[in-house]
Amino acid sequence: MNLDYPIEHGERAGESIILLHGGNVGSWMWEPQVARLAGRHVITPNIIGFDARSDEAWPGLAGAADDIASIIRERAVDGRAHVVGLSMGAVIAVHLVARHPDLVRSCMVTGAMMVGVDGMQRRVAELQLRAWDRRWFWRMQAAMFRIPADAREQFIAAGMGVSAQTAHAMYGEIFDGSMPPGRFDYAGPMLAIAGEREPRDVARAFPALTLAMPQTRTWIAPRMRHVWSIQDADLFTRTIVDFVDRDAVPSV
Repeated sequence: MNLDYPIEHGERAGESIILLHGGNVGSWMWEPQVARLAGRHVITPNIIGFDARSDEAWPGLAGAADDIASIIRERAVDGRAHVVGLSMGAVIAVHLVARHPDLVRSCMVTGAMMVGVDGMQRRVAELQLRAWDRRWFWRMQAAMFRIPADAREQFIAAGMGVSAQTAHAMYGEIFDGSMPPGRFDYAGPMLAIAGEREPRDVARAFPALTLAMPQTRTWIAPRMRHVWSIQDADLFTRTIVDFVDRDAVPSV
């Protein structure tokens, strides 16, 4: 685990971008994007309960969103940020815009399973939780997510460093469906993405997101899997930049 990975990158100028990592990893997963966003102010926090913060108790998705809100107020230029979240980070980003809309300039989420996980995928995930402290399980996860060879040990260490209690609580919320009720006050740009080759539960959340935020636009990223920030770092970063700078959504 890279427990010393900085939380801020670049000069504190312009408009800040905050990147919210997925479960089982830490802020270091954004290294490819940070390198490609040179010259911008980028914030990469560890989400509470993960990586360098694995000794902190999981506060629930709403509490995790409140924690991110505090980081934005403290570190973002003018106390507002463009928010990008992947997987667990995407779910937290949705809770953030629901609870703290005034802090968000724009929001891009990918892999956000907001309406729960069901069927075979849920049964498999519940079996996986039972193997949480087994190294072979994390080696299998690294292979499944196509983690590059030079990052696999870091991925395995980060996953095994998350307490089983945090994992069960966090995944339990997501498995049961965690979409905040009602229509949100957030009226800024909103983009929800699903990889073409990731579980259908991601795209299944699109109608709920659109109901809560009618301005939501959606996109299926061709050939992309769940962690496509690593699979195609150039495309992922270009998608961020186009959305942040021009409110543009990929057309293919």
